[in-house]
Amino acid sequence: MPVVIIATKNKGKAKEFEALFSRYGLEVKTLLDFKDAMDVEETGRTFEENAILKAEAVSKAFGITAIADDSGLVIDALDGRPGVFSARYAGEDKNDEANIDKVLAEMEKVPDDKRTAAFYCTLAVAQPGKQTFTVSGSLKGIITRERRGGNGFGYDPIFMLPSGKTLAELPPHEKNKISHRANALTKLADSLHLIFGEGKK
Repeated sequence: MPVVIIATKNKGKAKEFEALFSRYGLEVKTLLDFKDAMDVEETGRTFEENAILKAEAVSKAFGITAIADDSGLVIDALDGRPGVFSARYAGEDKNDEANIDKVLAEMEKVPDDKRTAAFYCTLAVAQPGKQTFTVSGSLKGIITRERRGGNGFGYDPIFMLPSGKTLAELPPHEKNKISHRANALTKLADSLHLIFGEGKK
């Protein structure tokens, strides 16, 4: 069974990737599976740049295929913030609750019809001796005025879909069908035969 390392220590992301990749017959490992695993500094200015930085560093360190994502919330009324700083918007300790509090405070006076936003995800695939490539996915929604739902992670409790539910109100299996990460992975699935050989498409 081919092994792929997902370049993340985020437990929420790790669970989503494991669920999403299980259908493709791949053994998924993350940086959480390795003691004292490296941290890659995200110095890029775009989701794509950060994903490439992480994937290439991890692939080089372990000598196998690595997939990294950089994803975040882009809010129109905040001129695209928090963007690439989504995970650490309220500080370097990457506190989900503090991040949500900051967004809600900044959006307090924004009218309902101006609260549009989108989640974006870029996946980078790096392999020894091969050219790194990327795919991207997105999901549009509205920023709510208060938290709703107990599932998911990050900004899920304040991101409302056209259905009227927030991502945090969806069961994980439903979120994994429609999320920005799932959309990017669907595109990636079309290229899996190029990564792992025929039969994995």
